[in-house]
Amino acid sequence: MGLFGTSGRRKRSVGHHGSFRKAVTLGAGLALLAAGSALALPAQTAAAAAPKYDGDPTQYWNGVLLEMFRQADGSQGSPGQLARSAAMMNAAIYDGESSYQNTFYTMTYKPYLAAPKYPNLGQGPDEEERIIGRTAYNILHYLYPNQTAYLDKAFLDRFGTPPTQYDIIDNEIVGTIYNNMIKARANDGSDNQRLYNLENVAGAWRPTGESGCSSSTAVTPFWGQVKPFTMSSGSDYRPSTPGSFADYATLLASPAYADQVEQVRRLGGRGATQRTTEQTAIATFWANDLGPDAHNKGTFKPPGQLLDATIRIAQARAIKSKYENTRLFALVSLAMADSAIGEWDVKYLTPIDLWRPVSAIHNGIDSSWQPLSAARDGSPLTPCFPAWASGHAAFAGAWAAVMKEYFNSDTMNFTVNTEDPASPQKTRTFTSFRQAAQEDADSRVYLGVHYPWDASDGLKLGEDVATRSVLPRLGPVGS
Repeated sequence: MGLFGTSGRRKRSVGHHGSFRKAVTLGAGLALLAAGSALALPAQTAAAAAPKYDGDPTQYWNGVLLEMFRQADGSQGSPGQLARSAAMMNAAIYDGESSYQNTFYTMTYKPYLAAPKYPNLGQGPDEEERIIGRTAYNILHYLYPNQTAYLDKAFLDRFGTPPTQYDIIDNEIVGTIYNNMIKARANDGSDNQRLYNLENVAGAWRPTGESGCSSSTAVTPFWGQVKPFTMSSGSDYRPSTPGSFADYATLLASPAYADQVEQVRRLGGRGATQRTTEQTAIATFWANDLGPDAHNKGTFKPPGQLLDATIRIAQARAIKSKYENTRLFALVSLAMADSAIGEWDVKYLTPIDLWRPVSAIHNGIDSSWQPLSAARDGSPLTPCFPAWASGHAAFAGAWAAVMKEYFNSDTMNFTVNTEDPASPQKTRTFTSFRQAAQEDADSRVYLGVHYPWDASDGLKLGEDVATRSVLPRLGPVGS
């Protein structure tokens, strides 16, 4: 039956492990007593609080999503999983809003999955707000059942009522949109738990020495086989190999590889004298890879930093249309989600799973070298998966291509925020989307965790995903 029952009272969603979470009725009202939740909402026997619809709803729910990113850890906090969550929420929001527009014959862009008309709309105020908010809530509850307390508070803060309170919008639109998305992503391969098989050959990736990194904890080694959102396959835009070399031996014997390693050694090491102060600032500004611990929330992580930038730009450009905001965030999120799938195909499923710079430099060059990248405690931090190509760069390339197309120009003054505690700057200002994307990609070299070709190949892959798959999918009606 899905999330929405036939009795008119909304049920709780099914989490990742299939446990059914129910709302508990108390007399005339509802109280949330979710398993594992510290929050119990009061029964609605008194008048509900007034809604606080401050700002655009899609921007609001992406802010909620960023907070959930900060709390996500382990495999749930991996780049692919985070990008998948954003795509599911924002594409569902977009389809709900597209249905609203289609009902009133004002739909101008193709929906992601479907946009059925609903002739019974017009029965209450703030219908767009309710469609967007209730769709976002239900998708996020499905994805993050362990964060129910925070999610319910975010809903209550905006609507003045708990999410379990009946709304006809659930029956009219939200239930169908929710079920469409859950069905589309069921058995998509995102829960693949197969372990990585290390290759015992020079040049092949091996654990980097950071705390907890091993062959069995290599991050999502089969994410490249996840069902894409818009591509036909994770290999659609796959480059050949690093530098187009056929095998590890040929790669390691080449002057091109030696040059790549030397650039990282000079620019990406701790205390590197050839890295400028500006390059050091760039390196830490774009990192944002920290998960939560006993004393700190995590950062909003690489997909989240670009979603945060999208929120800031949409607010600064005063995008008033709810429809336009839903499309912008759907485009950005779908592009990043498919870029993650394409990027992980490159990392693990091509002939060369390239070792990280720290492994290359320790291999007969300088056994004491360590990357600038560090965990909260100062210990070296290199992500626990192969180097080629860069996920940061792929996300950035996809984001910049979407933003350029959406605003019909690459030129724009805007500011990006960081949450990395090592960054001496909290914001950086740019004059074009491409400039920001290139800096994001280059930052991984300055941080000592990627080679230059990881950055350039990642940027190209993200751009291809955005321009060749995502933008046409949500293009003008009739295109």
